[in-house]
Amino acid sequence: MDGVQKTFDKWAQNGRAELMEIEHGKNVTKFLDSVSFEKPFSFLDMGCGNGWVVRKMSEINNCKKAIGIDKSKKMIIQAKKKTTNKKQSFVHTDIESWKYNGKFDYIFSMESLYYADSIDIALRKIFKLLKPGGKFFCGTDFYLDNKATARWAGIMKIQMHLHSKKEWKKFFKDAGFEVKTKHVKDLKNKKKWKKEWGTLFITGTKPSK
Repeated sequence: MDGVQKTFDKWAQNGRAELMEIEHGKNVTKFLDSVSFEKPFSFLDMGCGNGWVVRKMSEINNCKKAIGIDKSKKMIIQAKKKTTNKKQSFVHTDIESWKYNGKFDYIFSMESLYYADSIDIALRKIFKLLKPGGKFFCGTDFYLDNKATARWAGIMKIQMHLHSKKEWKKFFKDAGFEVKTKHVKDLKNKKKWKKEWGTLFITGTKPSK
């Protein structure tokens, strides 16, 4: 078991899973609410934690299925316990080694891609798992331009790849994505970085042809 799994297994038991839901909920909701889910779609949450995003997305009428995957077995146990409908399912795995034959319309990741052993390999796998025209939404508070969060790796004492916004965009382009970025700020938050920098969302679209 690696450090990331150990840490998140611990968090699943000590209430941090719920805290993450509260911490990220506002900006994630703001971002997802700006996306138009007009057509029937399938959804994957990579690094789903206790499954809160999967539950949220499965409530949209056009959602046909919502799957959550996580490296932490204990997070997946929590997510399964909280399941609210049959559209939802949860798998204990990481993106790189997951064997899945289907394709998704949308893949989502909040604060999880930077834990991957190789961002390049993870992004290539995500690209492969998307339908042509499908989108990957990647949210992160941990990026070089946001000076206040750069120290997180030292506090966490686990592998976290720190990159600038420019570097993130290059990773996505190199994997074959068309790239857009957006900052979602929490203007009423007491934390200065949440007000001024906010969450960086990188949207990678897989070309239709």
